[in-house]
Amino acid sequence: MAATYTFDVFSSLDGFGAAGGNWTGYWGKQGPELLDHRLAVYEQEQRMVFGANTYRAFARMLASSTEESEVRDPWVTRMRNLPATVVSNTLEGSLDWPGATIARGDAVDVVARLKEESDVPLRSHGSLSLNRALMAAGLVDRVQVTLFPVITGQTGLDPIFQGGADFDLELIECRTLDGRVQELVYRPSLHV
Repeated sequence: MAATYTFDVFSSLDGFGAAGGNWTGYWGKQGPELLDHRLAVYEQEQRMVFGANTYRAFARMLASSTEESEVRDPWVTRMRNLPATVVSNTLEGSLDWPGATIARGDAVDVVARLKEESDVPLRSHGSLSLNRALMAAGLVDRVQVTLFPVITGQTGLDPIFQGGADFDLELIECRTLDGRVQELVYRPSLHV
C-alpha cells in the first residue's frame, strides 16, 4: 500500500504563504495550542519531502537563528530531525540537515517512488511549486492548511496555489487553535 502524502502549508486568509513588511513568523498569531498541536503532528514517524528552494530557506533560517527564536520552536526542531528527502537536480554535496538525502530527477517520479517504498507517511511543509506539481499528478492525499486570521494584500509573498490546477476539496478534518487559527485538512481531487 502506498504511503500517504500530506502537503502542509501555512496561509493568510488571502492565500499567501508568507508576508513581508513588519509581519513576524506565524503572522504574530501563534499561541500555545497551535505550537503544541504542531509538535504532536510532527512527533509522529514520517518522512519529510522538500524542494531545493524550501530546503535552502529552512537551512538558512535555522543557521541564522538562536535557540530562543521562534524559528527553533520545538515542532521545527522535531521536523529537522525527521528523515527527509530533498528533491533537487542542483544541490551538491552533503546537506546541513540530519537524515536528509538528495533525490535527483523529476519530482513526480521521485515522490511516486517514495510513496510506493516508504513505510511511514510522507509530509511536505511549504515547497509550493513542488506540491502544485504533485497535486496535478494526483500524488497529494491530504492538503493541510493552517489558516492565520490575516489579510496580506499589500505585503503577501508566495501565493500558494497561483498557477496551479483546479481542485475540488473534501474537508476531512478541521479545528480551531488558540481561538483564532484554523487548521483545515482536505482530500484534493482534480476538478474536471
